[in-house]
Amino acid sequence: MGISPGKQSQIYQIVIYICGFLLFCEWLRPLEMISETQNVKVFFIYAGFCFFISFLQVNWMISVPLKLLGLMFIIDGLYVAEQIFSGQWFAVVYNQVIYNIQVIQGQQWWEMTPLFRSLLFLILLWLMSYLLYYWLIIAKRMLFFVTLTFVYVTIVDTFTIYDGQWAIIRTFILGMVSLGLSHFFKEMDKEKISLRGVKKAHLWAAPLIGVVIFSTLAGYAAPKLEPQWPDPVPYLTSSDSGAGSGPGGRVQKVGYGENDTRLGGSFVQDDTVVFQAVADSKQYWRIESKDTYTGKGWVDTLDEQVTKVSPEDIEFQTFTEQVETEEHVALLNFTDDAEFNKLVYPYGVQGMERFPDRYNIALHENTGEMDTLLEGNPDQVEQYVTQYNAPSFEYNQLREADGEDPEEIKERYLQLPDNLPARVRELASEIVSGEENRYDRAKAVESYFSANDYEYSTTNVPVPNENQDYVDQFLFESKVGYCDNFSTSMVVLLRAEGIPARWVKGFTGGERQSETATVNNQTLNIYEVTSGNAHSWVEVYFPEIGWVPFEPTQGFTNNTDFHMDIEDTDNEEATPASADEPEQDETLGGPEQMQQQSADTSVGQSDVSIGQQSISLWAGLIAALLIAAVLYLTRFRWMSAILIRRFKKMDREDTYDRAYHYLLRVLAHKKGIKRCPNQTLRDYARQVDAHFQSNDMRKLTNHYERALYRNEKGIEHWRKVTELWENLIKKALS
Repeated sequence: MGISPGKQSQIYQIVIYICGFLLFCEWLRPLEMISETQNVKVFFIYAGFCFFISFLQVNWMISVPLKLLGLMFIIDGLYVAEQIFSGQWFAVVYNQVIYNIQVIQGQQWWEMTPLFRSLLFLILLWLMSYLLYYWLIIAKRMLFFVTLTFVYVTIVDTFTIYDGQWAIIRTFILGMVSLGLSHFFKEMDKEKISLRGVKKAHLWAAPLIGVVIFSTLAGYAAPKLEPQWPDPVPYLTSSDSGAGSGPGGRVQKVGYGENDTRLGGSFVQDDTVVFQAVADSKQYWRIESKDTYTGKGWVDTLDEQVTKVSPEDIEFQTFTEQVETEEHVALLNFTDDAEFNKLVYPYGVQGMERFPDRYNIALHENTGEMDTLLEGNPDQVEQYVTQYNAPSFEYNQLREADGEDPEEIKERYLQLPDNLPARVRELASEIVSGEENRYDRAKAVESYFSANDYEYSTTNVPVPNENQDYVDQFLFESKVGYCDNFSTSMVVLLRAEGIPARWVKGFTGGERQSETATVNNQTLNIYEVTSGNAHSWVEVYFPEIGWVPFEPTQGFTNNTDFHMDIEDTDNEEATPASADEPEQDETLGGPEQMQQQSADTSVGQSDVSIGQQSISLWAGLIAALLIAAVLYLTRFRWMSAILIRRFKKMDREDTYDRAYHYLLRVLAHKKGIKRCPNQTLRDYARQVDAHFQSNDMRKLTNHYERALYRNEKGIEHWRKVTELWENLIKKALS
């Protein structure tokens, strides 16, 4: 018995409508990632409900109340605490609507409340359910809707952090199915063919399914060209420094920016290369610091005279002469995308070489900001070589630096807003309780975030409202953020405890490249620094030492060098000089008496000598035991320092294997992350990355397995991942 044309048409409509609804879902999926929309599942459910009502084509007198009722239940569940449909409930909704209408009339779009925005979005879903029914079933414009979905997904993928790879694949499959069915049923209607029996239905569907599967796999596996056009995001964002930001809105700053008055919100990652750094090791590149925290962000309120300095002799240091330093040189080569007109410099900068004579440097002494000035030309300096004395801070020196802070330091760098919530100060006191010196208190605050489940993320980061403090929101409510959240919070917590600290901006070290370069007869590594490497961190003031960098952000490692001096306490006995023989005295008696006295003296001297030797022996033994204990307790630190230098220079094939197994030992002893006997390397790598909130261990393990199981040369892989291994060692020891 055949299927009637009416039922055949109904089957077609159901399938096409389901495909249309799934395509519409692709429009909703990015919302949670690219906007502040929460509870996206609720909107999926309401959209499905509206689509179902529209497909049934019930009378509008029934469909409208049903959709309105569903809308009210969602608004009630998300926002209204009053009993639904009560007088107070309607009063709350009415007041919200009136208030938001006034906001719209005043063009203050960012002040719209979440309830009203959700209401508008639900109404939009309501309308879309009807429009898509008309579009897909009545007008039969499936191709147009599929094309629009492709355009939407690709635009969202290009200009936001949403990854549209699988969305494109799903849209392709749904588009092929819907268009294939549309053509299939159109031909059946044209030839007046009907489906005869369910048992043979698969014979009709098999060719379509086969074409869809083959086309999808072929498209996924086929080689693809690299992007042929430059990334448009940096161009659009560079044309408007305030793009994507607004009062109360999401802040989408990409790269380094000067306006930090309103922090918070998600941002789009930008991998545009800003400059190349040719240096011997990765380090932080400083630009400026800011002193005044407003509760919403940072401003620079220091009224200071700007002085011009010579590029060959830059008189700006963040630390004193008591800090040990080591001379280095680096070459910075900027791209056309570097448009901030600031000197980017390492800690301990001394001067510049190859600096264009036509540029001037204007130094802001308190903040360290150095403007590169060229009349009539807004471009950044293209290239220069910087000479710097990299600092190395000694742990005991920092722990003993608890003297009185200068008045100008306390005045500028202990500032906090008067309305800072009391619970922030209480938390600061709780964190540092039990710590006896400034360094240990600063380290306690620095490590607080990693020990208390704070999450590093550039998405779904809220913006505090008018009555919220930026730090308070991060510490007690969201616990999600990026470098600005972590660094600002650390500065505020330290200041709450009377420890001078300031907020610093610049760039992290970037990505090490495989090639090297020569600068001043030194072979150095090349690092690519992108807009995404823009970063903020913390400097803490120590009396008679200066400003010391700290890194509280989850997943980042402080590149500043710290060391511990172990004094040699071995005491060697000096050989006594020969004493003059005493003159013979008549009162000493004859030879026999003198011989006896000599014997007695010898015995006395022998007893003293034995006693002194015993004391020296015990002192040497105790000193040796103390040195041995210190060496044993710090064995992983000094062994790591030795092995890092040794493994960098070794060209043996087993270098990679030895380095990897040493890393496992350090992780097991210092962090308690021990690999189980039956645990695979990949599972263990995931466990380590979950602890450090990074993917470095997985990258290192992937190269290690390739060298181990594919018989690829280990030394070639080792050269590629030396820095990954070194960073993991430092994280494990921190």
